[in-house]
Amino acid sequence: MMDQKNLFMAIAMSIAIVLGFHYFYDKPRVQQQAQQQQQSQQAQIPQPGAPPGTQPAVQPGTQPGAQPGAQPGQAPLARDAATVLAATKRVRIDSPRLSGSIALTGGLVDDVVLKGYRETVDPGSPNIRLLAPPGVERPYYAEFGWTSAGGDGAPKLPDSNTPWTADRDMLTPGQPVTLTWDNGAGLKFSRVHALDENYMLTVTQKAENAGQQPVTLYPYALVSRTGTPDVLGFYILHEGLIGVLDGSLKEYTYSNMRDEKTGAVKFPTTGGWLGITDKYWLVALVPTQDEKIESYFRHVLRDKTDKYQVDYLGAARTVAAGAATQAQARLFAGAKEVRLIDRYEADLKIKLFDRTVDWGWFYWLTKPIFVVLDFFFGLLGNFGLAILLLTVIVKLIFFPLANKSYKSMSAMKKLQPQMMALREKFGEDRQQLNQAMMELYKREKVNPVSGCLPIVIQIPVFFALYKVLFVTIEMRHAPFYGWVKDLSAQDPTTIFNLFGLIPWQPPYILMIGAWPLIMGVTMFLQQKLNPQPPDPVQAKIFMFLPVFFTYLLSAFPAGLVIYWAWNNLLSICQQWLIMRQAGVKA
Repeated sequence: MMDQKNLFMAIAMSIAIVLGFHYFYDKPRVQQQAQQQQQSQQAQIPQPGAPPGTQPAVQPGTQPGAQPGAQPGQAPLARDAATVLAATKRVRIDSPRLSGSIALTGGLVDDVVLKGYRETVDPGSPNIRLLAPPGVERPYYAEFGWTSAGGDGAPKLPDSNTPWTADRDMLTPGQPVTLTWDNGAGLKFSRVHALDENYMLTVTQKAENAGQQPVTLYPYALVSRTGTPDVLGFYILHEGLIGVLDGSLKEYTYSNMRDEKTGAVKFPTTGGWLGITDKYWLVALVPTQDEKIESYFRHVLRDKTDKYQVDYLGAARTVAAGAATQAQARLFAGAKEVRLIDRYEADLKIKLFDRTVDWGWFYWLTKPIFVVLDFFFGLLGNFGLAILLLTVIVKLIFFPLANKSYKSMSAMKKLQPQMMALREKFGEDRQQLNQAMMELYKREKVNPVSGCLPIVIQIPVFFALYKVLFVTIEMRHAPFYGWVKDLSAQDPTTIFNLFGLIPWQPPYILMIGAWPLIMGVTMFLQQKLNPQPPDPVQAKIFMFLPVFFTYLLSAFPAGLVIYWAWNNLLSICQQWLIMRQAGVKA
């Protein structure tokens, strides 16, 4: 019958959407290609934006000093971070949110550890190391400096081997550190590092010309990352090179950069920002917002290892004899906390800095949902409770629409005896049966497809909430009650070891936890309240749906499953009351 087909098609479409969502959005990352891109035509990552046809004075991205045991032409030996850090003189970094150091050889910001975040939910697990020095297996650092047009008579500029002198041995909020170096040929350089209470470092570079001739200098800044990090590979999450340049968001994954034939992508811009992002962490450069710069995303394959870099080149500064010039840049190195990111955007006038968090295409819905959840968290102190309260608010917003739908469904259930009678009367004559059914609906003023509305209206909220749970660091390791220690991860229990009573860890495919089962039961109960399809085949398919969704959602974040189960329970209560009022047996 036409009404049953419409309803069945609506459910089938919902399943297709969820399946597609699961495949494209929640499927674990695919295996990376066995063969990497052939050796890049470039021998090394070039100086950021060096004027065409010139040879840069220094090569950002090179490692300061030779490592012990490395032979000429061989890749340097990788060592542990503690050994590398102990081998060089450093200025310590200590703030409420960060610890680490700045190398006095080269002046690299290459040692940053996040104090407030650990690798796992175990409180004894190591803190997140964000930046690592050259010499370890996967260096990740920021560099600031000056370059020139090169050629004969080019001045000697600071590079990765420059021995800087610091005016103090520790950088803390409110106590900047100044590094100085004299090239011995009339140029004196200084860098003032100032750190705030969170994750923003301001670097002010100054060049003084004590010589007899003017010099032309270009300020640059870069973030360099060696090795391709392990990425989740989810369609809804961008991990890789990112920036807002020339007023628009630019996103290049690591594979995008490996496929880039020239090895570099250029973005002329005024202000903006650029960096390298992980799911929760970001290292980004923020140039002066009113300055025109040339920014680049780069990749090179060197020593069979991928190297990625974002950098920018500032405008030329001609420094007359006896004069000085300076350039300022900021470095964000930390967690993508939404409130903090928004505050930086507002206070520092950084255009679209909130896009560091991957809100996705449904920004207009995803971010407001987070804002509401965060507000409720401030009231309740638990993101799980905030999700429950958000569900209630969503139900209240859609209450009139859902109420109308449930009334129509109650009327449909009341008509089931008449529908069964028509089916027996017309048998296999589908045309006559459909016509009779439509006349019955018209006479009783029933909309046969209105029962699909409760499913359809919650799909956008479902997707947006999943996005919030998946990408925001505030949800990372956020506990609920009982066994749920992380709302952003799947339910850790499974029925196949009796929820932990049997000392056996089932494979991933059998991880069907308690909350997915609760969701499945509530879905089954809600389905029992709905009018049953007269077609036995359709009825069996509908009865199978709770089992299907229980298994499907078992891999989703626990917070999302809790939302769905609570939403089902509220719907059951609402629908049951309406059916009682309509005189329909529930």
